[in-house]
Amino acid sequence: MTAPVMRSRGASVANVHVTGWGRYVPSRVLTNADLGRMVDASDEWIRSRTGIRERRIAAAHETTASMAAVAGLRAIRTAGIEPDDIDLILVATLTPDHRMPSTAALVKEAIGNLKAAAMDIAAASSGFVFAFATARAYIVGGLARTVLVIGAETLTRFVDYTDRDTCILFGDGAGAVVLSGSNAPGGALGVEMTTEPRGAYMLWLPSGGARSPASRETIERAEHAIRMDGKETYRLATRTLATTALASIQRSGLELHDIALFVPHQANRRIIEAVARGLGLPMARFHVNLDRYGNTLGASVPIALTEAVNNGRVQVGDRIVLVAFGAGFTSGAVTIQWTADPARGLVGQAAVRPEDVQIRQPLSWEPLDPTPPAVADVIAGSTAG
Repeated sequence: MTAPVMRSRGASVANVHVTGWGRYVPSRVLTNADLGRMVDASDEWIRSRTGIRERRIAAAHETTASMAAVAGLRAIRTAGIEPDDIDLILVATLTPDHRMPSTAALVKEAIGNLKAAAMDIAAASSGFVFAFATARAYIVGGLARTVLVIGAETLTRFVDYTDRDTCILFGDGAGAVVLSGSNAPGGALGVEMTTEPRGAYMLWLPSGGARSPASRETIERAEHAIRMDGKETYRLATRTLATTALASIQRSGLELHDIALFVPHQANRRIIEAVARGLGLPMARFHVNLDRYGNTLGASVPIALTEAVNNGRVQVGDRIVLVAFGAGFTSGAVTIQWTADPARGLVGQAAVRPEDVQIRQPLSWEPLDPTPPAVADVIAGSTAG
């Protein structure tokens, strides 16, 4: 029997460029003051330890797939292409809508694409960078011409709101880029990815997988919520983010002074400040938005990238570094020479309304309201500008 082979999408190309970008964050806001009504944590205590002052919370009708689809369509509109121009859809997430089908499959249908292959990638907070690297390999190898890469998370449904060390950190949202092959210079340069499994149980979800399937006992023991060894995670993150970024820069044939902007995973402001100090760089060289969105894991880097570009922090010709660190422990970085017109981003963002994007539900099943009971009251009526 002959094994199936993925057909080539065309001649191989030398470079891979970011041609579209977009993001979506829910309108509902959970502030530090709101959290202070659930756990013993004041606004000052949270901000001094994390730099976070608020985070976004998905509404009952919003899911990882719906947010991913909005961000993905906005990236497609920014790129000036149609959904069917996409050959491959990659969704980086640890909070899929279902164990199966993949979130990427739901996104494919929601955006109106008829031909792309679609799959999820799980590498925690490094997931978007790992997906970016995967897309780059597909394009350079001739298996795809244009790839939609999305990072999306609905983390607030996997948080123990009695644990103040973790519930203060996480938020929901999605970000996306369109990657296109070209022989024009620039685009993605050096990529670095690592995994250090000795830290596997320092940041994890104990139950819900094959090792410990969901049961009444696992629910009673709160084993479907994120658990974290904060001190060890902090120590490894500060070291690994710096070394991974430097390796990516070196693979690009560049030096530290060549980089105009770093877009790091938005986990904790103190981690980013420690990385900046370790590299001998001012914080002005780092784009930081975690004060408004918290830690959105795999969505963190593409949300921050989209914001940085749309706010004028990235110009044509700039070399930027995307770098992330996450559970596993995984780390990844990609150095990019930016080639797209930054002004297109705001047009693409405005072109897609969230209410116009729908995820189809099975006819025989009606989901319960997934909003955690602990936060249902405090977020009622909460909106963001």
